[in-house]
Amino acid sequence: MNIAKIATILTLTLMLGACNTMDRLANVGQAPALTAIADPTTTAGYQPVRMPMPEPIADTYQPNSLYRTSAKGFFKDERAHRVGDILTVMVTIDDSAKINNNTQRNRTSSNTAGMGGLFGAAFSNATSEAELNVDPGAAVEFNSGIRDAGNGSVNRSEALETSVAAVVTQVLPNGNLVIEGRQEVRVNFEVRDLIVAGIVRPSDIQANNTIPSTKIAEARISYGGRGQITDVQQPRYGQQALDAILPF
Repeated sequence: MNIAKIATILTLTLMLGACNTMDRLANVGQAPALTAIADPTTTAGYQPVRMPMPEPIADTYQPNSLYRTSAKGFFKDERAHRVGDILTVMVTIDDSAKINNNTQRNRTSSNTAGMGGLFGAAFSNATSEAELNVDPGAAVEFNSGIRDAGNGSVNRSEALETSVAAVVTQVLPNGNLVIEGRQEVRVNFEVRDLIVAGIVRPSDIQANNTIPSTKIAEARISYGGRGQITDVQQPRYGQQALDAILPF
């Protein structure tokens, strides 16, 4: 990476940092603003979900019967099944992982030769080899060494148990539902965000219109926060820029 690119990156980083600083100064003494309620399908970057679909089955009726093959039950089903319907997602995450790795590598090499003796002899007034007093065995001296040591470990334990209401944003041709829900809770000067999205089968929705998060396909669950506490826990933008630029 040349100097011009580094200067450009530093300039952009400083400009972004200045904007962030001004925003933070403007919000001094104020609680973080909540996101306005909006249609998820109108947000930037929203893409309808496309999944492999089975062959469609024609709906059939029996003579003198109120039952049809596509019905989920004889009586009306109050569970979510149309775009705009709401269902409750029971988010339950309880997993752990533990990994420990250790690697070491060591190499040392040494070569010597007297460069100083050679240069000194070139400017001396000696007329014989005995007067030069040059040690041919110390003509050049090089020392090198490589030593690498690496230690890595992962000891992770995550537990989350909560619930969030989600909205059906799309009905796929095979009847599966695309859902998306977001919940924001502000306590003092800290906002906690919970986002749930994915694909569910109508048959997995329980009678009380709830579904466990383990039944969601292509699940996207995000739980985080923003505010004064989260801001203190994050490294400054200058440190983040140096971490991205510095090669060592």
